[in-house]
Amino acid sequence: MKAICIDKFVNNYDEVRISEVPSPSPKKGEVLVQIAAAGVNFVDLLYCRGKHQNNRSLVRPPFILGLEFAGTIISSPPHSKFSPGDRVFGGSLGSYAEQISVKESLLHRIPDHWDFVSAAGLAATAPVSYGALITRGRLKRGETVLVHAAAGGLGLMAVQIAKASGAIVIATASSKEKIDVARRFGADKGINYTTNPEWYKEVLDFTGGEGVDVVYDPVGLVDKSLKCLNQKGRILIVGFAGIEGNLESIAMNRVLLRQAQLIGYRFGETERRDPAENVETWKGLKEMWEKGLLKPAVFDQEFRGLESVVPAMKALSERKVWGKAVIRMDGVGRPRL
Repeated sequence: MKAICIDKFVNNYDEVRISEVPSPSPKKGEVLVQIAAAGVNFVDLLYCRGKHQNNRSLVRPPFILGLEFAGTIISSPPHSKFSPGDRVFGGSLGSYAEQISVKESLLHRIPDHWDFVSAAGLAATAPVSYGALITRGRLKRGETVLVHAAAGGLGLMAVQIAKASGAIVIATASSKEKIDVARRFGADKGINYTTNPEWYKEVLDFTGGEGVDVVYDPVGLVDKSLKCLNQKGRILIVGFAGIEGNLESIAMNRVLLRQAQLIGYRFGETERRDPAENVETWKGLKEMWEKGLLKPAVFDQEFRGLESVVPAMKALSERKVWGKAVIRMDGVGRPRL
């Protein structure tokens, strides 16, 4: 089958190639899926270049790139809750391929009103935002949340989950277009942190000088976020997309003075160590989308076929993408939303 296989770490995205690889043979208990669409993630940009912490041990060449997918079940083990022909989505390394074999626990049924493209971009974003905000962050109704990079794949999930929980949402983004997207998905206030480097002052103005209760940070903005955090507030650290290789150094007395809580959330590690928590996360997400409180956020540029993976990765690296760029395999149409 065709797949994006990383035989060695690359220096630039143009070195990423389509390869012919053996089709997967399901191990005991695994489900074989024909992939119809695959989501593009910032982690893909790091994995292919060996720049992610997981590249030290968990993700080493050769491997098939890609983290999330949607498609149709080809085969399933006896007594499985899934049957051939079922439409599913899930998250697992190896999604830039024609087929993938995964554990049943990693799969979820696609709601009837979603197509493959809509579902393909959820498995690596929605549970991260839910786990950080709800499970670790203990978000309460009426609290104010600052969501950084709010028009990204993680950010738009965070905006919707926070709004569904009854929170007031302040969204930061790098352009007016992206702020408009965040507002469209429910944000109450938008701030451009590119044109306003002292954006934290605008946050303080909006909150009457009190600051926010919770910060959702997939970028690496803890330092400035402390300046607009309420006393005893929580900063949820889920990634460092904006500061590749240049991690922040924080004067810890500032954390003390704010009585701040810095909370790291790593969904992949939680999934490995605490499968029961993972089940509860997806249960909460399902309740939200069944009530219409959570919807996919698919970028409006079409990427079709594995040959479009590199252009999609470049667009993501250049910050041209809002929401989730999705690779549409042959015969897959645009999303119905």
